[in-house]
Amino acid sequence: MSAGVQARVLIVAEDDSTAGPLAEGLDRLGWRTITARSEAAAAAAVADLQIQAAIVDLATARGEAAEVARRLRAACAPRRLPIMAMGAPDPFQHDHGFDLTLAGPLHPAQAAMRLETLVRTAVAEEEFEVRLETFDERGYPLEAPQNDTTPFRVLAIGEPAPQFLALSNALGRNGAEVVGAFTAFTAFDYLHERPFDAVVLWAGDNPHEALSIAAGLRRNTRLYHTPALLYMRAESQITAAEAYHRGISDVASPEQPEGETALRVVELARAFRRQKAVRSALEQARSSGLMDAATGLFTRDLFAAHLRRLARSAQDRNRPLSVCMLKVSENVDLKAPRAGGWVARAIPQIGSMIGRLVRVEDTAARLAPEVFALALPATPLHAARLAGERIAAVIGCTAFEAGQGATPFVVEFDLGVAEVASPDGVGYALEQAAAMARSLKAS
Repeated sequence: MSAGVQARVLIVAEDDSTAGPLAEGLDRLGWRTITARSEAAAAAAVADLQIQAAIVDLATARGEAAEVARRLRAACAPRRLPIMAMGAPDPFQHDHGFDLTLAGPLHPAQAAMRLETLVRTAVAEEEFEVRLETFDERGYPLEAPQNDTTPFRVLAIGEPAPQFLALSNALGRNGAEVVGAFTAFTAFDYLHERPFDAVVLWAGDNPHEALSIAAGLRRNTRLYHTPALLYMRAESQITAAEAYHRGISDVASPEQPEGETALRVVELARAFRRQKAVRSALEQARSSGLMDAATGLFTRDLFAAHLRRLARSAQDRNRPLSVCMLKVSENVDLKAPRAGGWVARAIPQIGSMIGRLVRVEDTAARLAPEVFALALPATPLHAARLAGERIAAVIGCTAFEAGQGATPFVVEFDLGVAEVASPDGVGYALEQAAAMARSLKAS
């Protein structure tokens, strides 16, 4: 790792046989890594650096997996550290403190996809802890994430080949409820009718069809995070690398024991359920009665109180925190809509769009009639700017009604971002972001 580059992922492994290629691949994908050869070195790394996640080679743990996970989490507390295990899945692995166990060797694209999900879930859990305090103070206690204890629901898509049926039976033996779909049309009917915790795709003689179904999952905002395992023969024309880059969560072969593959599916389903539970807990804020009535976003006062807590949390957890200001631009094209009050009428829709475009762990607020703000936990300045630009670009592509006979208008934003340096610097960061937005308007 080059000097000045912040490591994001800690790999705990005694040698480079598996850790080396994984580290190189993750580095190329933007997940900068640092490798620790011992548990003591690993604990020092997570305590001193802004490590976002850890990958533990189970061969290194040597039967002490539970202790390794516990000590790593304790070393970086109160920051939550998601830990992924690399090795043979075990039905009791979650009791060892790992968030997810994947069979090694891990492909870098596969690891990056899982890391993204695990890190976001950890940040969302931290956000819930802070949000709990904010809403408790105002007399609206939020309920903790509820664990769904019903059997995992798995959708198996593909032709009823003997190997595929054997895997379905193995999933059933591991407590999962399996629904079979022989075609893509039937599969998406099922996916839209009921929730599933994981999808298994049988590649068979036509692996491209399986990949097209996976692509359909990733294009659907509701199904985007649903994990998908591709079950394909070892001699398939599709490589594992191609599958991971196309959105597949894990790849297994019928040549492997179906019991082991079933455990891998269950691992993916368990992590997905946890993610959904945290998301659901955070979304309770929308029905609290404390939000802005027109947009459903945080009010100015609620946002200010929550942002102060977020700043203290960011300092305690050694995480970055950024704010973003979005002000409806007073450009020439909006003169007529403003005269007719059409901009004001579009604000509820604009605010609702902002609320849907931010991540579940982010906080969006309406500070003034045409001014919005975002608090982005675990987000450095450059990433906050990209988030603000993305939201402005999406809304900028939307045409709003301007009255009978008038041409619909589009909205542009004056955008400002700043990083919160300390709890005492919250006000200054907001002023910086507002000043940047004003300077962009003047230019």
